[in-house]
Amino acid sequence: MQQTDTERAKAHLILIGGGTCSGKTTIAKAIGRKIGDTGISIISHDNYYLDLSHLPPEESTNINFDHPDAIDHEYLLSDVRKMLSGKAVRIPDYDFITFKRTEGTTYVDKAEVIILEGIFALYYARLLGLADLKIYVDTDADLRLSRRIQRDIQDRGYEVRTVLQKYNETVKPMHEAFIEPTKKNADFIVPGEREYDRVLSMLKSYLKYELINKG
Repeated sequence: MQQTDTERAKAHLILIGGGTCSGKTTIAKAIGRKIGDTGISIISHDNYYLDLSHLPPEESTNINFDHPDAIDHEYLLSDVRKMLSGKAVRIPDYDFITFKRTEGTTYVDKAEVIILEGIFALYYARLLGLADLKIYVDTDADLRLSRRIQRDIQDRGYEVRTVLQKYNETVKPMHEAFIEPTKKNADFIVPGEREYDRVLSMLKSYLKYELINKG
């Protein structure tokens, strides 16, 4: 769980990975509440998808967003390193309807703990090397699919048929190829479909005292 980056970070990094709609954001917020009154910033690597707004609509809709190459991981890594060193960073915004990445309005400045969540949070080796704690959210595939259907219809304007087609053609095979294997990189595996508050309570001592007070 110790950092291997040559430069000593001023902040601490928690990575939360897992499949699509596994509950990563929910658990990230729960961890934030467990830590309490420290300076915490929760960010998603979804904000760092490559800008595809320059592509024709018929081409951009065929992009595989469930492949690790869809993330601008160099940009993400650069921002994470800045945040860890205490520098202010403006988090970009990403529109999944237009596939456009824009300059965001959210600033991270002098956070004590940075929680980064996303399906590929435990994938990139250099990002893993910066992390103090790595968590994988392990959730039943049927539940994840149900949540994804609801999210994509409500938030992204997709039809059920489109969501199911994308799930079968890219989401499921990419999960098996790139996301499920990252479970081995985790320090803790949290069951996303069950009551996980007990698990987080077990982590509280480490999170609040070992990670922060002795960091």
